[in-house]
Amino acid sequence: MASHDMDKAEQTYGGFISTLKWSVPLIALITLFVVMLIAE
Repeated sequence: MASHDMDKAEQTYGGFISTLKWSVPLIALITLFVVMLIAE
């Protein structure tokens, strides 16, 4: 049972990391855009 939980946790972690790979640059671009709007 413990190994089954570990497999499930690794799948969840893998999904989380793959989501971060595209969401972090997207958030950075949005933040940059907002900062540039405020700076003008």
